[in-house]
Amino acid sequence: MTVSYGAVRFDWLGHTTVRLESRTGVVIYVDPHRDSVLEGTAPRDGDLVLVTHGHNYDPTGIERVARDDAMVVIHESIDGREIDDRSDDRSEPVRDPPADLSYDVERVRADESFVLGPLDLFTVPAYNEPDGPHTREDGSPYHPEGTGCGYAVTVDGVQAFFPGHTDALEYHEDLDVDIFFPPIDGDTTMDRHEAAALAGRMAPRLVCPIYGEAAGVDTEAFVVDVASRTVPVVLENPDTPATALEGEQTLE
Repeated sequence: MTVSYGAVRFDWLGHTTVRLESRTGVVIYVDPHRDSVLEGTAPRDGDLVLVTHGHNYDPTGIERVARDDAMVVIHESIDGREIDDRSDDRSEPVRDPPADLSYDVERVRADESFVLGPLDLFTVPAYNEPDGPHTREDGSPYHPEGTGCGYAVTVDGVQAFFPGHTDALEYHEDLDVDIFFPPIDGDTTMDRHEAAALAGRMAPRLVCPIYGEAAGVDTEAFVVDVASRTVPVVLENPDTPATALEGEQTLE
């Protein structure tokens, strides 16, 4: 279901796929993936498509959402090979590499800034700490530094932050954002406790967790935790109406 905040509307479409639409009609998709509710649909209304890392690179998903003249922004490390988050297996069939996409493709790394027409975009580091909790049995991180990025995009005066698959990093605490979309997993990304604590330190105007239901996360407990920190939070389900539990602030 659609949630409105200020001059933007957004939908969590399952997996880590989010659709964001501005009041002026700009449509942005983040990590469009065939495992989301895009299954069997092809809106093809996206002006901008953002891909955070290789695990979420899905050419089929991109083709379902992107306009013919869309810009697709992809981390520079993505090579089109499907990689399982929980293994080092790179033997899966190679997907179409980004260079073969029939769109204007921009390759990026962390800590870059762009002006894309009416949008301001900057990229944010996204990775698992080598000595952190989100590592494989051999101690290697699921998402090493340099293999992905998050995105902060500003449109119509509203800044939305999509961290990508990452730990809760100190870098994130200095960001001043309106809407925070933490991908909660607890295995390969931040867990609900880490995400709630980060939301409390960042103090965004609104938090919308994504990915958690599919990963078996207690998202209702996350909502209560975030709201107790006086941060407004909305819990959205791709298949049911959104419900909100707010802290001291209110949605604009």
